Amino acid sequence: MFTGLSALWFALIGLLWAGYFFLEGFDFGVGVISPFVSRDDTDRRMCLNAVGPVWDGNEVWLLVAGGATFAAFPLWYGALFSGAYLALFLVLLALIVRNVSFEFRARIDHPGWRRAWDVANFVGSLVAALVWGVAFTNFAHGLPLSKAGYTGGLLGLLNPMALVGGLATVAIFAFHGSVFLSLKTSGELRQRARRAAAIAGSVAVVLFAATVVWVAAGGRPWATASGALSGAVPLALALVAAVLLAGAVLLIGKGREMLAFVATGGAVLLAVGAIWSLMYPMAIPASSGAVVPGVAGVPIALAASQPYTLTVMTIVAAIFTPIVLLYQGWTYWVFRQRLVRPLSGPGPGSPRTTPEQLAGSH
Repeated sequence: MFTGLSALWFALIGLLWAGYFFLEGFDFGVGVISPFVSRDDTDRRMCLNAVGPVWDGNEVWLLVAGGATFAAFPLWYGALFSGAYLALFLVLLALIVRNVSFEFRARIDHPGWRRAWDVANFVGSLVAALVWGVAFTNFAHGLPLSKAGYTGGLLGLLNPMALVGGLATVAIFAFHGSVFLSLKTSGELRQRARRAAAIAGSVAVVLFAATVVWVAAGGRPWATASGALSGAVPLALALVAAVLLAGAVLLIGKGREMLAFVATGGAVLLAVGAIWSLMYPMAIPASSGAVVPGVAGVPIALAASQPYTLTVMTIVAAIFTPIVLLYQGWTYWVFRQRLVRPLSGPGPGSPRTTPEQLAGSH
């Protein structure tokens, strides 16, 4: 029972991270590609408005994933946060800068002020995506561990394999965000988003394939642990994800934006699934050293809370998860319409649509 509940919550936390990257991934992607597809302030506002109603709801998945990890696997949570606190602080700082940019950009009607917060949104999105990619590539490869937990610090995460994985994550999110932006906008901005998607998608396929080959070639010392899945499972998931990315490039070239978005989203979900199946049965796989002698990592059974805690969490999750999913689905349905560029008004920084312009447009 104990092993079953710990395995269940390991899988559920993986689903939470997959949901976070699926939803927040296109948020980050829009932030990364918006400077390259925007021609003026109106375009930049449309890019922000495309994710404006949903970005904060998407971040709830991160909070839930972090909270669930703390409650279900306190040893996992403690080992990572104590050893990799600089990387986590960097992510937190990037998210704060990015989130504040949504709120502050329109507070002062001055071009310089708006440009500064546009840069903040771009940098925050880029850094967060890069660090998340670096971190999860390290999870797939294994981390240097001791009885004190992770011992590599920030520089230990920045190995060549992880950096390639981080760049692949940035490219995938930029692709995902470009496709989403092409779904949410119209006119020339939509066309530019589609062209950006084709470029970002091609880069994403190459970098993701390189990461998969590199991780597969590196092996996993915990593969002989009891309950470890065959290496064919994560490899198959990763290969399907690569095929979906390549298919999405073809689909966006043919103007099939919705199918392309489904494909990029599926690739994100499968990529996280590949990492989770590669890690199992370790909460923290070890590239060197171990918390338990002879075991290459921290097993999920060791890192897990007591069965009673996991049982209560399971009941609470079964009750509230459907409510959250229904609410978030309703939010996306309400804001499903495409954005239309407003008619130009008194100034380039403050577009307006006057009654006379509306009358003349019919």
